[in-house]
Amino acid sequence: MASTHGRQPMSFRGRFESRLCWLYSHDSGGHLMSIAICRVALMFLILGADSTGNEASAAQGDKAPEGWTAGASRDEIRPTLTYNAKGGRDGKGAFVILQDEREGLHGYWQKTFPVKGGEYVHFQAWRKINDSVLVPRQSASVRILWRDAQGKNVPQDEPAAAGYLIGWSPTSEAEHPTDKQTDNHGWTEVSETYRVPSKATQAIVSLNGQWAPNGIIEWSQISFESVPQPKSRLVRLASVHHRPTGKSAEENCREFAPFIEQAAAQKVDLIVLGETITVVNTNKSFVETAEPVPGPSTDYFGQLAKRHDMYIVVPILERDKHLVYNVTVLMGPDGKIVGKYRKTCLPRGEIERGISPGHEYPVFETRFGKVGMMICYDGFFPEVARELTNKGAEVIAWPVWGCNPMLAKARACENQVYIVSSTYEDIKRNWALTAIYDHSGEPIVHAKDWDTIIVSEVDLNKRLKWNSLGDFKGELPRHRPVVK
Repeated sequence: MASTHGRQPMSFRGRFESRLCWLYSHDSGGHLMSIAICRVALMFLILGADSTGNEASAAQGDKAPEGWTAGASRDEIRPTLTYNAKGGRDGKGAFVILQDEREGLHGYWQKTFPVKGGEYVHFQAWRKINDSVLVPRQSASVRILWRDAQGKNVPQDEPAAAGYLIGWSPTSEAEHPTDKQTDNHGWTEVSETYRVPSKATQAIVSLNGQWAPNGIIEWSQISFESVPQPKSRLVRLASVHHRPTGKSAEENCREFAPFIEQAAAQKVDLIVLGETITVVNTNKSFVETAEPVPGPSTDYFGQLAKRHDMYIVVPILERDKHLVYNVTVLMGPDGKIVGKYRKTCLPRGEIERGISPGHEYPVFETRFGKVGMMICYDGFFPEVARELTNKGAEVIAWPVWGCNPMLAKARACENQVYIVSSTYEDIKRNWALTAIYDHSGEPIVHAKDWDTIIVSEVDLNKRLKWNSLGDFKGELPRHRPVVK
């Protein structure tokens, strides 16, 4: 054996990567290497080969675990589907989908699991992708179909959203587990818990790889297990229908204290106040009432939030150096600022007053779930609420001076998110409502009189099923288009 001068013999993977580097440095044509070599290179690097140079095993892949099959809707769009017994997040196996340079390839690994109607099951898989998979939410997804013993679709147990597709017999539609956390090695958890339809005896699980030229998608550690019924995740949401009458920012802030006290008596978790409360009826300008964050108004509501053990959405004007923003601040039950949102969509009047737009769409973790915020004119455009829900918002707080009420319904329905609005409009004007909107876009409750609060308890774990769509909230990220 040739001497290695004290070094360990290079593994096959190491030798192969060295050869790729040599090809790169000697490519006088400027094309790096042929597409064919690239394809083989991807296969070797993903599947790997042992240190003895078992190239044939790497190229052909290992035998997949029992019950798993590879497939595609059409052979001409079928990518390379292979299994690596030593791959994956734990080194115990990975289902691999390799796509070439062509557009529109789609393949999957599939297995049928036995299930029992009425039970709860938890699906989990871990996914890893390369840089060529530009839209993993679309290109690397999981689909679950519920079927009876004959392989036929089964009825949907839950009532569908009322008033739509009247006369339709609801059936159980495809489920789409959602992306969760990503570990330090680039593996993303894809998981969800479901109630099995009562007539279902089997679940068909598909691990997909699609629409990602030169993409590499690996699936690992797949589990599909019975679990206890999940607990409800109840949250009590509230909004104030009050137009301040004070002559100063301080007076206006203090007018909301009784409403917050009423909400606390009803054990509210989050309450939303009206837009720019520090300027309304003060005869002062936006710029004159602008203050730093943190500042006197957030300090005041921080004390109330801590005293009443709740989250308070506080809309004010913020000054940051030479800039003034229309902002909402989320105060936490510890009395501290959880975060703030600067209004991104500015109407003509605010632009003329010298207000500056924000550029970010933050979503904040609370003890009950994820909260996003938007302000008034933001609601006229779908992008703000969409960006917030893209980032996981389950509740959107919406202080709004006035807005077309149909848009409130649209933002809630199209994103399958709860929206809590607080407005300065009288209900008789048929404009924006102080209301809490559910996933169907309908107000669960709305204020009918001035100087009142509205309260509703919702379950953030409850799914709304739609005729022909099923759980549209789970489907949204998988089918939502990419906008450039």
